Amino acid sequence: MAPRVRFAPSPTGYLHVGGARTALFNWLFARRHGGVFVLRIEDTDVERSSAEMVDGILAGLRWLGLNWDEGPQVGGPFGPYFQSERLDRHQAMAARLVAGGSAYYCYCTPDELKGKREAAGGTSIYDRTCLRLTTDEMARRERDRMPRAMRFKVPSGEVRFDDLVHGSIEVDAVTIEDFVIVRSDGHPTYQLSVVSDDVEMKITHVVRGDDHISNTPKQILLYRALGAPIPQFAHVPLILGPDKKRLSKRHGATSVMEYAQQGYLPEAMVNFLALLGWSPGSGNQELFTRDELARVFALEGISGGNAVFGPEKLDWFNQQYIMRLASDELAKRIQPSFEAAGLWDVSLLGDRRRWFFSVLDLLKPRAKRIGDFAAQARYFLTDRIEYDHAAVEKHVRAAGMGQHLLALDAAFGELSAFDAASLEAALRAVADLRGIKAAALIHATRVAVTGTSVSPGLFEVLVLVGCDRVHARLQAALRLIAPAPG
Repeated sequence: MAPRVRFAPSPTGYLHVGGARTALFNWLFARRHGGVFVLRIEDTDVERSSAEMVDGILAGLRWLGLNWDEGPQVGGPFGPYFQSERLDRHQAMAARLVAGGSAYYCYCTPDELKGKREAAGGTSIYDRTCLRLTTDEMARRERDRMPRAMRFKVPSGEVRFDDLVHGSIEVDAVTIEDFVIVRSDGHPTYQLSVVSDDVEMKITHVVRGDDHISNTPKQILLYRALGAPIPQFAHVPLILGPDKKRLSKRHGATSVMEYAQQGYLPEAMVNFLALLGWSPGSGNQELFTRDELARVFALEGISGGNAVFGPEKLDWFNQQYIMRLASDELAKRIQPSFEAAGLWDVSLLGDRRRWFFSVLDLLKPRAKRIGDFAAQARYFLTDRIEYDHAAVEKHVRAAGMGQHLLALDAAFGELSAFDAASLEAALRAVADLRGIKAAALIHATRVAVTGTSVSPGLFEVLVLVGCDRVHARLQAALRLIAPAPG
């Protein structure tokens, strides 16, 4: 039977890195085995959930390319896919458990429960006071309309399951108290809701974070009481920051859409997340497309240990994918940042297309993020040069450099071909003739033409800036050296 998996985020925040990896593992598993990837929104925390967060989660999944087969905006045979719209189903399942003797009503007040905990030193397992009520005592409480919760009656024995990541896990039921499945206000708890939904949606595999391992024995008991098939479980280790503590805001961005805004490519993020705690097995391959990942993904390849989020590794993946983008696709990706910087012009994809693509090819090896292109391409696209004053002082205003640049400008003007080889030969000839190191003249020329001491290869930059604009910028640099008229 083809597997059915689900990603069930709570819309109390945007799609964070850990949730995105869980969604990715579910998506890959479904695609590998021809299964179904279900998206279910667990929005029963009314105070903290919001439509904005739902939209953010959907946007994050779409940005990553993790389209769901069933769920919000898609539909499917087991909807609704918002948990808040399924409360009647959860309550009906709870009533079924009570009718079958697997759950019972609990009339204990919060103060009574607090008193029991305090008497036990702060921790205690519910003492089943209400399970021992007589029929008459229960009838009296019902007549008085006392608030009541529903508790699951935990049977004795061991609860064992084979986790697809961690192997066999066994828990003694004596350590599990009769947990609440419906609160006194009538709202089902997480334990009941998730099992009810997974049963009705015919989920076969539950792939989720390690922080849910403690919930699994309770949920298995519910499956047993309902006589429902128990899915296979795979608990994915947590993602830690470089300091080996749980990934959080203090480590930087945690929402995947923050990474989108920072100029990361979805292909790079997917590849990075897939290898964050999962290994394809033998071989040294690190770069995988989504389709390649789907062909080789196996839950057994997930490591049992926590994964460390390395920003430098994400930057490396992003740079690799930037290098592999075709020029027209790269241009489409960078256009928004160019527009924001006031650098975009329709001619860049029109009559200046070939020139612009050459600029992008030159900048690719130095770009870690999409936004880097706008910053690095500025001196190609505008003549309003922003000079690094420290670089000007060090390289352009060095002793005698004005005369050297003047001679270089003249030499460039005499060239019959304005290409990289001719420009380099001319510069080195001027340096030799004037008795200075070529490196000094290269540094000064770079600052004069780009405004900065860092750029791709100078001679390739000069070719793309063009003969007339190089001349104009060398002349502008000479004015930086000349003393202001007094």
